[in-house]
Amino acid sequence: MKKRVIASILAAAMVVSSLAACGGNSGSGTTGGSSAPGNSGASAESGAAEGSGVITDNFANVDTNGTTVTFWHSMGGVNGEAMDYLVNKFNEENTDGITVEAVYQGEYDDTINKLKSAQIGNMGADLVQIYDLGTRFMIDSGWVIPMQEMIDADGYDISQIEPNVAAYYTTEDGKMYSMPFNSSTPLLYYNKDMFDAAGITEIPTSLPEIAEVGDALMNQGGAQEVLAISIYGWYFEQFLCKQGLDMVDNGNGREAAATKVVFDENGGGLNILNAWYDLYQQGYAPNVGRSGSDTATTDFTSGKAAMMLGSTASLKQVLQDSGGNFEVGTAYYPAVSPDDEGGVSIGGASLWALNNNDETKAAATWKFIKFLISPESQAYWNAQTGYFPIVTAAQDEQVFKDNIAQYPQFQTALDQLHDSAPEYAGALLSVFPESRQIVETQIEDMLNGNVTPEEAVENMASEINDTIEEYNLVNG
Repeated sequence: MKKRVIASILAAAMVVSSLAACGGNSGSGTTGGSSAPGNSGASAESGAAEGSGVITDNFANVDTNGTTVTFWHSMGGVNGEAMDYLVNKFNEENTDGITVEAVYQGEYDDTINKLKSAQIGNMGADLVQIYDLGTRFMIDSGWVIPMQEMIDADGYDISQIEPNVAAYYTTEDGKMYSMPFNSSTPLLYYNKDMFDAAGITEIPTSLPEIAEVGDALMNQGGAQEVLAISIYGWYFEQFLCKQGLDMVDNGNGREAAATKVVFDENGGGLNILNAWYDLYQQGYAPNVGRSGSDTATTDFTSGKAAMMLGSTASLKQVLQDSGGNFEVGTAYYPAVSPDDEGGVSIGGASLWALNNNDETKAAATWKFIKFLISPESQAYWNAQTGYFPIVTAAQDEQVFKDNIAQYPQFQTALDQLHDSAPEYAGALLSVFPESRQIVETQIEDMLNGNVTPEEAVENMASEINDTIEEYNLVNG
């Protein structure tokens, strides 16, 4: 009954988040089974502890010949072409008699909503790509075979996965519920030509430092805008990570389901909004709208803005849209204060094995997952899409080396990922889509002069807490 409740309560709510933290043409930020969906008092990892009941000691030796795996994904455009290539390659080359049927389901929100509808009857898929915002929801749903069960049954060496990528999808007891696939972090993009014209040799590392170079960029550099920053909940979350502060309680939602936000209590939320509002008031960071408008990207690639915040997965698009009219530079995502010593969290999506009570299907699904995260596949995926290769050995592949040589700006993304740490993995929250919308609405109201930064933080906390409380009450 609880699964039906979650599906009916949250299906509409998930629709409100049209972009996620991955950048590019689908999007993401942070969320992350248990047989008691949404139970605020239960450990987040209770589902894995109980086991799926599907994986046996014979898992690694299951005969998969003649098995079809249905794979739902949200990769369209160029990313979809890369996905089709990998699926076709697997179908042609695997010797286990497995056929993968890949089905594009639309944007991330479309995929998770179709899954929820299907859950009431037939799941319809064996493997599904879910954005990071849905992580906690999927854990709580009880619909999945925790990835850790298949990892352990097959003896897969999880150490080959990038530690700061794996950390996001790992709960407090070290168990993974899904397999990372397309991951990204935010960067600071800057116009090197403008910086050279303004005589600026050191790239700002914090929001106050951006303000310090604002006049030079506008007066000598020729910029009409200093920083193009979309109103995006993911950026708010990343600024919390940069401060080394939690967004919600219970170990940032990783020890157990969150019961309230803490960014109002630890001061992190007000720090962000004060710094953001200062840039706005000084005329350095105008209101360019919410992330879905792409105004910030257009302002940067057209040569209007000297800097912008954007996903690592947007790099190729940024380079293409700028048309070689200026040299694009990349730098670490800025801190809120020069004294901040935190890191960044990943965005994107991961692969979830659905529990259809069929070990043969699960075994075939696992073989396909291993193909998708192989060094060869990940090097190709990185070169075609701009997402991180999630296994370290992919960096030894020639296609990866060639891509870095062609796009040296991407090295910044790798350096930033490696310089971060697992403790900055970010929050897991069942109501993340709703939370993002609340954050974005309040930031927009602040920039429009309707509320002060203090009032905006207070409103954020109150509204998100109400949403968390309602979810936990219904599903507890």
